[in-house]
Amino acid sequence: EKENEAIIKDKVAAFYSFKKGSSPEQYPGSLTGAMALLRQTYYDAKWYKENSAKTEYNISLEAFNSLSALPAIFDAGDKFNALRANTIGKEFGVKYIIKGGGNEYQRIGDIQSTFSKYIIPVNYPDAPDVEDPLDASEVSLSELKHWELAPTNAAALEANMISFCFTAADLKDIKQFLPNIRKAILHGLSEKTALRALTTNPAAFINQSDKVGALKPGMIANFFISNKNIFEENAVIFEHWCNGHQSVFEDMNMPDIRGNYTLASNDGKKYSVKITGEAAKPSASIKIDTVKKPFSIVFKNNLATFTFQYDSNKTARLSSNYNAHNKSFNGKGQWADGAWFDFSLNFDSEDTLKSKPAAKKIKPELGKVYYPFAAYGEPLPETEGFLKDGLTKFKNRYDAILIKDATVWTNNGDSVLKEYDVYITEGKIVRIAPNIDAPKLAFAKIINAKGMHLTPGIIDEHSHIALSGGVNEWAQASSAEVRMGDVINPEDINIYRQLSGGVTCAQLLHGSANPVGGQSQIIKLRWGMGPEEMKYTNAPGFIKFALGENVKQGNSPFGSNRFPQTRMGVEQTYIDIFSRAVEYKKQNDAFAKTNSKQKGILVSPRKDIELDAIVEILDSKRFITCHSYVQSEINMLMHVADSFHFKVNTFTHILEGYKVADKMKNHGVSASTFSDWWAYKMEVMDAIPYNAALLTKMGVNTCINSDDAEMGRRLNQEAAKSIKYGGLTETEALKLVTLNPAKALRIDDKVGSIQVGKVADVVLWTDNPLSIYAKADKTIIDGQIYFDREEDAKLREEIKKEKARLVSKLIAEKQKGTKTVKPSGRKQQLYHCDTIEE
Repeated sequence: EKENEAIIKDKVAAFYSFKKGSSPEQYPGSLTGAMALLRQTYYDAKWYKENSAKTEYNISLEAFNSLSALPAIFDAGDKFNALRANTIGKEFGVKYIIKGGGNEYQRIGDIQSTFSKYIIPVNYPDAPDVEDPLDASEVSLSELKHWELAPTNAAALEANMISFCFTAADLKDIKQFLPNIRKAILHGLSEKTALRALTTNPAAFINQSDKVGALKPGMIANFFISNKNIFEENAVIFEHWCNGHQSVFEDMNMPDIRGNYTLASNDGKKYSVKITGEAAKPSASIKIDTVKKPFSIVFKNNLATFTFQYDSNKTARLSSNYNAHNKSFNGKGQWADGAWFDFSLNFDSEDTLKSKPAAKKIKPELGKVYYPFAAYGEPLPETEGFLKDGLTKFKNRYDAILIKDATVWTNNGDSVLKEYDVYITEGKIVRIAPNIDAPKLAFAKIINAKGMHLTPGIIDEHSHIALSGGVNEWAQASSAEVRMGDVINPEDINIYRQLSGGVTCAQLLHGSANPVGGQSQIIKLRWGMGPEEMKYTNAPGFIKFALGENVKQGNSPFGSNRFPQTRMGVEQTYIDIFSRAVEYKKQNDAFAKTNSKQKGILVSPRKDIELDAIVEILDSKRFITCHSYVQSEINMLMHVADSFHFKVNTFTHILEGYKVADKMKNHGVSASTFSDWWAYKMEVMDAIPYNAALLTKMGVNTCINSDDAEMGRRLNQEAAKSIKYGGLTETEALKLVTLNPAKALRIDDKVGSIQVGKVADVVLWTDNPLSIYAKADKTIIDGQIYFDREEDAKLREEIKKEKARLVSKLIAEKQKGTKTVKPSGRKQQLYHCDTIEE
């Protein structure tokens, strides 16, 4: 067939992705950069389309806009990327057809809420070889569970009324496409939906239902003919028709040769042969003495070839014609020594087994889906119905919590209340007093906290946990357009680990690879919730700036030639970006003041999401957290801020802050520092462990932060070091990781202290919270328990049992002959300020 005749429609769909493919450009160098680039492109295309008075001709935007009428297919490749793609689609009124990653079942409620159509691969993971216990320890629980549950993905989509089609993309072996769909059916997918996913759905997705996808008069003759239901094992395709052209694979009229036969050679040898299996694809065995051996058959056009092993290393080969009248084969054969012989294969009787129905396959017993899909996740309560609200019931939720007889560190001045009760309901602190009784009708959890300490939840002002696809968009001097809130990973185990250390809230920051970094995101550590539910509701906007060696690329592993290369260049970068933002704001303000008639003939300013973020700084709607070390640069940025009439909100790291504490106080900036990290690079050589105390005593709002996944688990101990280094009181030290970061993040009206009316983000400790012996017994966020040490012990046992069950199942699969692969021992990448990904 000619190539042009194979084309049904030349322009069918537009394709989008977070991958830059073979582009040699450095930008984007991260997932958040890819999202920003897509958003900016949509805004550019909108501006280009709507401004008829423009003089610019842009071939790329012309092409981009011309595709807007076509179905839009987004190659997401992952459950969370599917949600990210949907977020972009909602912003620009585009409903994507999303190519998934086969793990949609792990967040089926969120996937359902996109109301999108999906293209689903069936590239199930290989079974890891876990016979060696050390190898087994390298395989995470989530990997084990995904191996078991991946075939349920299509059934989960069907059960939640999500329209989808199948794709063979991503399969290592294309021959596994149909077997893997059969596997999905075994795991709960209906055959009816499976057939739709292979025929009518893909046609409908690309608006070609009038041509393909069904057997109707006038439609293109694309179909196949099989001997039975194609989803049954050993189904044989006889013919395949494409665009009316026939391809024959097997003879539909092939005689049924199954039965019991006698093989006789002219040299007097006789053997029993049994031909069974499918009529269209028979298999056979031969009995030599008392041993049954394989008897290979190739049968086509009434010609048959047989081979069988008659000795340990001797094979006979036979070629014959089939006589349909008496169901016999006659021909010649050759022994292993080259001697020829005549033979006949004569029919004796019917195969009584051939008419027996195949054994019904039993749906395998499976574990449950965990939320989050990781160790320390838990299955949802059993719920039914469309748009399940199971996640709202996640874990043990209570209408109220009454904490009795605790030592309460209120952060209200130096107030520490001994043997007080705290009553929490509807996520708020409603009473603080001795001897509180819960209302009789309240479904309240009562906690005996005798001998324990209750504090506000720890707030990490500088964190890089719970992020995906890179923490630095490093290719440009400014990446103000990127948003860390776009790439939240709610399944990062460090969320749970930090809950166990009393952290309730964190600011997820861009890295420090460029002077102007990305927009940060404040989250609450709501383990088990989705990316959007992690976000702190109505939090102020923040953005990361950076100074020093990282910015001027003194430590770059890639030897980039990107500007700036010096600390002088860093200052000029700030002056340039703020000068551009001032002009951009003037243009937009001037255009906004024109009347509608003038707007119709003028060219509107082009929306720039990078400059939008900088304008928000000028308008005091977005606040700067600046990575900083050296006093000269700290002074420089405050000078730039004064020049453009805004305030720097926070200097983070700020290890030479003690040298300029007076200037920082006058500027009104907060400090967020390490307790005693120093000497890990040249610009840190003057750091001292007294820094936090000196800044605090100067009147600067001072915090201790982690910038490290491991340190985030013990920020209470980091804060306690300022008692030794600088003589802070215990209440002052605790505020370094509670109230002070709440002030720095401008959320102290809701969290950071224990007061009536504030949000119930609190931690119950086993000991004085500043003691190295203190453990977080319960971490409560919004009045709900997200970490409980007693429950944690139970979860550890459940994880052991679940992992042991899956390992046993995998060993049994290997013994059945299932292909296995050696575990790779992949380790999670932990992000820091200077993490750069190629």
